[in-house]
Amino acid sequence: MLDGKVNNKTQARRPAFLRNKYRTLGKKSSEIMTTKKILLFCFLSVCQCVLAQNKPAISLNEVIVTDGALKKYSKTLQVQVLNDSVIQRNYSSLTNLLRYNSLLYLKEYGNGMTSSVSFRGTTAAQTAVIWNGININSQLLGQTDFNTITPLGYTNVSVRTGGGSGIYGSSAIGGSIHLNNELHFKKQFQNLLRMNFGSFNTQGYYYQLIASDEKVASQFSISRNSSDNDYGYPNSNQKNQNGDYYNTSLNGSFGYKINLNHKINFYSQVYDGLRHFSGTLASISVSKYYDLNTRNLLEWVGLHKDFTSKLKLAYVTENYKYYENKDKDIFSEGGAKTKIIKYDLDYSPTKNFTVNSVVDFTQINGFGTSINNAKRSIGAASLLVKHTLSPAMQYEASVRQEVATNYRNPFLYSFGLVYQPFEMYSIKLNTSKNFRLPSFNDLYWEGSGNHELIPELSNQMELGQELKINALKFSLTGFYIQTKGMIRWIPNETGQWMPINTASVVNKGVEVTGSYFKNFKGHNFNISLAYGYTSSVDQSNQKQLIYVPYHKMTVNADYSYKNWSLNYQYLFNGAVFTSADNYYRLKEYQVSNLSVYYKIGELDHYKIGIQALNLFNENYQTVEVRPMPGSNYNLTLTIKY
Repeated sequence: MLDGKVNNKTQARRPAFLRNKYRTLGKKSSEIMTTKKILLFCFLSVCQCVLAQNKPAISLNEVIVTDGALKKYSKTLQVQVLNDSVIQRNYSSLTNLLRYNSLLYLKEYGNGMTSSVSFRGTTAAQTAVIWNGININSQLLGQTDFNTITPLGYTNVSVRTGGGSGIYGSSAIGGSIHLNNELHFKKQFQNLLRMNFGSFNTQGYYYQLIASDEKVASQFSISRNSSDNDYGYPNSNQKNQNGDYYNTSLNGSFGYKINLNHKINFYSQVYDGLRHFSGTLASISVSKYYDLNTRNLLEWVGLHKDFTSKLKLAYVTENYKYYENKDKDIFSEGGAKTKIIKYDLDYSPTKNFTVNSVVDFTQINGFGTSINNAKRSIGAASLLVKHTLSPAMQYEASVRQEVATNYRNPFLYSFGLVYQPFEMYSIKLNTSKNFRLPSFNDLYWEGSGNHELIPELSNQMELGQELKINALKFSLTGFYIQTKGMIRWIPNETGQWMPINTASVVNKGVEVTGSYFKNFKGHNFNISLAYGYTSSVDQSNQKQLIYVPYHKMTVNADYSYKNWSLNYQYLFNGAVFTSADNYYRLKEYQVSNLSVYYKIGELDHYKIGIQALNLFNENYQTVEVRPMPGSNYNLTLTIKY
């Protein structure tokens, strides 16, 4: 399992027993009619607004971002953007990218194996992963395996703190991770080839093609990663066995301007991977796990003076096969198919006021060896508002109501305010109500699923301050999250592990970030640091949740001069408890990485680099009895034309 009880056959969460006002078995016809009326009203309202406009059109911007809500309705929260240069340093997986460049805690069952996240002390299922505006958390697990996502191929990866259920639906409690592909409508033709070779026969190949003009924009990329992954455990004569893996990822984006008013975009991704699940210090493993995930999104965009309308059609699939013995053709399997239709109308009568109405419908079908044709349909209507009251003050607000089969979902809201009394200083306040639906494994896993589970509910608030003095930037944010009915897997009276809604959990903490840039006679210095303190306490026993560190700190230091560049990364991860009574724990660790790059020639067509990872050979684990690699090295060659 990614977060919670581990199933030896699937490392997946097995699907508990409580009722309240949000759970209804056998939905009444009146509730169904109410849903239909809500969606019909929103749709007709949207259509009327569009048809009412006769104003002349304006041309589209050259840079197109399909997840517009991330940029428009996140001013009162902290959003960290990891651009291409940062991705290039931690390109192998989303796990490594976020581990060294954010305050998220990544829990990894051995290098390259199953990986899950804790965002502000919440569970992995309480973090939403958003691909071009579409929530792609696994319908089976309710969460994302961060080692099945290769960050290369995305324009940037954004980390958005705080609640986001009012925009992105279920799971966006601790925060959300955004995988963005931007289309640039300008004349360009570019090829990029990157190759890397490292310890443990680790190899990576990446090719990207960008071709566009003022009418058509296109991007295509393919990446291939593989490793024997047979590293020796530090301070031990043991070696990581049965840990080899490979994966291939294809990304494609295409945009076409029909005219000044209308545009069509298409985004697609395929991930194909095979991992042999490595053993532990105490036991060996002979299992393997196969993933095949696809994502497709078709988007129509229309501009009508003060209105921007978007219609999105998405089709997302996930499939896995688990072999307990890699040498035998006996396996368990499962998967899900998700269909989404979403209509978004944005109205900006003035530059200071924007209102956005959204209606969407999602249909999900789950299947597998231990899940028999599970189905879920979700309809939702949202309203978002952004208003600049004065040059110094702006607020954002949203409301959302979902209706799901067999569930009476809560009414969601968010409100945020940003106040900038001085040019160099601003203060942000945000409060929201969020939720998470039980996953298919929680509900339907054969022998363990609990049909009586209810949605997790969360109320939260955060207060942040930002200070900017020339090249110096500093921020301080405090947060508070209370979650009720959190779904946890615990053994029942017969010893069978089952999910139930448990007592509430309170998360609170402080986050500090800072950065400074200096250019001196061609020498460029850039340093950024982040520190987070997180308390995540189960209110039933007043104990810290397992695998939630109190302390985490990251430092990134860059230096460049002419064709040379150097990067140093430092990570401190505090101790984590591995038992609910807080008796057992994993010790804290510190990891350093050093990278050196050299550009050949004046046109930057060639760049070579070397990385020393875990520079000081730290012996550490992110999951109990699963050591991570000691010192290892990587060589890179990048060719760009």
